[in-house]
Amino acid sequence: MPHTTSQWRRADVAALVEPDRVHRDLYLSEALFALERQHFFANTWSFLGHASQVPAAGDYATTEIAGRPMVMVRQGDGSIRVLYNRCAHKGTQLVTDRTGNTGKAFRCPYHAWAYRLDGTLAAVPMKAGYENTGMEACESGRGMAPAKHVAVYRDFVFVKISDAGPGFEDYFGAMLRAIDDLVERSPQGRLQVAGGVLRNIIHCNWKMYLENINDTVHPLSAHESATAAARSLWGGQPEDAPKPMAIEQILPFGSGYEFMDKMGGRIYPNGHSLLGVNFSIHSGYGRLPQYEADLRTAYGEARATDILQHAPQNAVCFPSLALKSSPQVIRVIRPLAVDRTLIEAWSFQVEGGPDLLLERSMTYNRLVFSPMSVVAHDDVHLFESIQRGLRAEGNEWVSLHRNADSAENADDTRAVSGANEILMRNQYRAWSRFMTLTLPE
Repeated sequence: MPHTTSQWRRADVAALVEPDRVHRDLYLSEALFALERQHFFANTWSFLGHASQVPAAGDYATTEIAGRPMVMVRQGDGSIRVLYNRCAHKGTQLVTDRTGNTGKAFRCPYHAWAYRLDGTLAAVPMKAGYENTGMEACESGRGMAPAKHVAVYRDFVFVKISDAGPGFEDYFGAMLRAIDDLVERSPQGRLQVAGGVLRNIIHCNWKMYLENINDTVHPLSAHESATAAARSLWGGQPEDAPKPMAIEQILPFGSGYEFMDKMGGRIYPNGHSLLGVNFSIHSGYGRLPQYEADLRTAYGEARATDILQHAPQNAVCFPSLALKSSPQVIRVIRPLAVDRTLIEAWSFQVEGGPDLLLERSMTYNRLVFSPMSVVAHDDVHLFESIQRGLRAEGNEWVSLHRNADSAENADDTRAVSGANEILMRNQYRAWSRFMTLTLPE
């Protein structure tokens, strides 16, 4: 396979994804990762942040999308703008904290150029020195560059870098309902990021983590020790005994293959998917009568019942976001290098809901996604083992054959069994589509 970015052509990339397997270069090639940043992540919509991170004018939150530093900032009129986080002069990042308040303007720490909250240039030192130089007519004179395509959906902020690829509504389509289901866990229809964000850097390719989100076969073996510990602590208790929150959340990881398969899934175009459409490991959480009554008042009996009974295992908004409407958590996948991925686990406060929901959210993140959790260390070990193992000779392909169907295509919307690897094949078909969209022939 090609070794440099200039050697890759559309046909080369397309050949890496076959109907029932993918080539190991998707995980190992540094040149291919560089092209992902240039093409794939530019052509798709990535989750950037949540509006509750910037509640007041001048509040900002920083992050990177495919290596590009960005800042989300609340405007004086209450709207949100996303700007590239670089001074138009020399390129210095204007803010480096994760969050903060910049007042009425951004001020460069290097040469003190100042920018209004909308990114336009407000002031430069020694202004007379720029007269009749052409600076005002070039990019530097226009100030901070805005992200080309920004969508704010129910306070979830998404960005697309390139003009290529579908618009926001066409890209996500029916998957936006997964965000609705999360937001409407609040009787007031609003969420707040709360309790901190857990961050874990894993030395593996980002696609390994993303496909694992849809892998229902691994928990029984990979997390055997965690579920065994939970069973030993809870052994002998009556079936109907109220469970401590940690036990309630860990025990279902030991559910058998039949449970995982029958939970069901659904795939959507552009790589999106829903796992656990029938039930999931989150379906058995303790009931909260007053909260349920508040939901019925807010949304009516039918919608409240749907919200409460619908607790999917994972909703994947490809390629950067995975949601759990219960227990109100999201994971954000941020690729750093071909073999290094930042995973963020966010908790939400449900406005108008009981504090127990936030406790449930934070407990789940600590138990399952924290670097020190009894679950995540299993996955991290395996992901990093895969990253090393794929360099072995004799087999350059990764199998995705389980329940493969020759009639599958990239525009599928269909119900599937929970253990069907079509959930992963669907991701790779979308990867191939958006990766090759702007590659040369």
